Amino acid sequence: MSQDVLTFKTAQTRENRTFVSPVIAGEWRASVVRSLDALVSSCVVIPCSFTHPEGNLPTSRLRGIWHISNQRDQCIYHEDNTLVLDNFKGRTKLLGHLGQSNCTLEIIEIKDHDSGPFCFRIELRPKETGTLEKFSFVEQCVDLKMLPDPPKPKLTHLKSAVQGLPFVLTCTVLHTCPSRAPKLTWSRGTADGITEVNREIHAGNWEMQSILTFIPEDEDDHSDVTCTSTFNGGRTSSKTLTLYVKRTENYNHIIIPTVAAIGTALIFAVFIILIVKKYKSRIVELQSQEGSMWNRLSRLSRR
Repeated sequence: MSQDVLTFKTAQTRENRTFVSPVIAGEWRASVVRSLDALVSSCVVIPCSFTHPEGNLPTSRLRGIWHISNQRDQCIYHEDNTLVLDNFKGRTKLLGHLGQSNCTLEIIEIKDHDSGPFCFRIELRPKETGTLEKFSFVEQCVDLKMLPDPPKPKLTHLKSAVQGLPFVLTCTVLHTCPSRAPKLTWSRGTADGITEVNREIHAGNWEMQSILTFIPEDEDDHSDVTCTSTFNGGRTSSKTLTLYVKRTENYNHIIIPTVAAIGTALIFAVFIILIVKKYKSRIVELQSQEGSMWNRLSRLSRR
């Protein structure tokens, strides 16, 4: 959601009533998100910041107040808890430090009637003597859209699952409560193969990611992997993916017989070569003997 910057000043009249009027540039400014989803029974964090021409002011001089719309006496947050509406007591707190210009508000245990609009108000105490300055930002308050059911996680993966190779599966769920982010759990895998990331995608809207890495095997084909999101307050939602595992080609039934045949042929060839060499030398020897005998016979006949 987009953020709008508005500047308003609340001044005291002689009858001790207040009115709202725009403040000229260079004075108080506030940046408040305009609209947020809020899950019933969970929590929501409303981003808020403000500025002052003097820069950061000490927290001791500042008082931050959140109230319902133009009803400044209907406080949903006040440092004096006795001034907070009974329905909001114990359910609201400032997450930021006013001295750092942070007026971010957390609301827990969201009720289905916590829709707002809710507005921020700042009060500046004088240094010593003087009048208490009050500034309200009432034209651009935040509205909460009640979600009766928790958002479902989304499962994504870049590549197909292949037997024996690492497979990465990402589970993502949207939320608006970074201070009490939802927890993501898997139906398989171990903590060693899981990475979690919680990041703001735009003002007040966050996504929680859990990245699961595992090696699928043949028996994982057509099995289910489920990611479950548990929100603050106990509400849950889940998403299931059916794995289709591609088998790696196995050529052993071809390779092994072929290697065996080649090995047998080589052994047989070596055996034949050895036999041939052996008999060849024997034949040469016999031929040599026959030659010698023929020579002796020739000499005898001449006599």
